[in-house]
Amino acid sequence: MLTIELINNSIPRLKLQDTVSKALQLINDFRVTHLPVVSDDKFLGLISEEDLLDAEEEKMPIELMQETFIDAAVHDNEHFLTAVTYCNQHDTSVVPVINDEKELMGVITSTDLLKALGNFAGTNEIGGIIVLEMERSQFAISEISRIVESNDATILHLNTTVHPETGMLTVSIHINKKEIASIVATFERYDYDVIYYFGNENFENEIHTNYRHLMNYLDI
Repeated sequence: MLTIELINNSIPRLKLQDTVSKALQLINDFRVTHLPVVSDDKFLGLISEEDLLDAEEEKMPIELMQETFIDAAVHDNEHFLTAVTYCNQHDTSVVPVINDEKELMGVITSTDLLKALGNFAGTNEIGGIIVLEMERSQFAISEISRIVESNDATILHLNTTVHPETGMLTVSIHINKKEIASIVATFERYDYDVIYYFGNENFENEIHTNYRHLMNYLDI
């Protein structure tokens, strides 16, 4: 999905002659932390609520605050994950989207971005989640896929993160079935460190079932 597909056209844009008080009112009305500023449709930057609140005079034009603008944006033909990176880097509730002429096409709100990220991660799919921890050298997608597929399941989404202190790799696997007991057991049998999992677990039920079968056998 491209950034252009997530644009929210309801978020207003400011002009240099707009006052601090007008900008603050719009930020409050639309419940955002930043708004884009344009001149002849050219993107000039984002202005923040924090900087507006620090302004000396509410009636002064925001043109006098240009040095505080965040002069960065994502392009309309980039993958939407670049907008996620933008949010993380600049800590904003909106992401400005521009074209090659630096014209503002619109903004992506953090709410819409979160929904897109959820769909991208397969959160709408019913299934279980298994989280593994391993050395980087141990990580092999083909081996992980083989283990999952050997239990008649499919990986819907796989994500990796690196622990900043230990350097260990955390691998989160979203699987297309909630009955994950056999998959967890297979990972452990192959010496993978399963740190936690979410799904329908049948370990306890299987123990009780085997116990009943044993008792029935002894009664015979």
